[in-house]
Amino acid sequence: MKVLYTTRWFYFTIMSACLALLGFGLYLEHGLGLEPCPLCIFQRIAFIVITMIAFIGLLHGFGSLSSRIYGGLMVLAALTGAGIAGRQVWLQHLPADQVPACGPGLDYILDTFPLAQGLKMVLGGSGECAEVQWQFLGLSIAEWSLFCFLLLIAAGVFPFIARLQRQFT
Repeated sequence: MKVLYTTRWFYFTIMSACLALLGFGLYLEHGLGLEPCPLCIFQRIAFIVITMIAFIGLLHGFGSLSSRIYGGLMVLAALTGAGIAGRQVWLQHLPADQVPACGPGLDYILDTFPLAQGLKMVLGGSGECAEVQWQFLGLSIAEWSLFCFLLLIAAGVFPFIARLQRQFT
């Protein structure tokens, strides 16, 4: 019973943290009027995917195999999000003369171009993705997002490490 309780609390905590991050992103967009760039939108999608995996894990909540599957999927989604956030952080730290020009909006790209080409264009970044619109404690939104994805990766890997330690002790 204790394993079920801690597994469900783990998924509940991950889900709650992601929902809080998504809510804060919506506040920045609608409350403060900050327009998210295409890379920001893809980071939100990664947080939504992690939230959905954690919700399914919360409902299912038991079994070492299912925990490993959900944990692995969460780590995969968080790695994807960290890659996107890392790309945006890299763009934000480029010298001004090396920042790519602003491209068309995400809606236009996805409506006009084939999916693979549109994703390549979006993930390549543009000038709007390099713009720092808001900071907290000296870090941009993309840097905070990268930090949160790294925490989620660590949280997803922790049960695997703890299980290995139990096996060898």
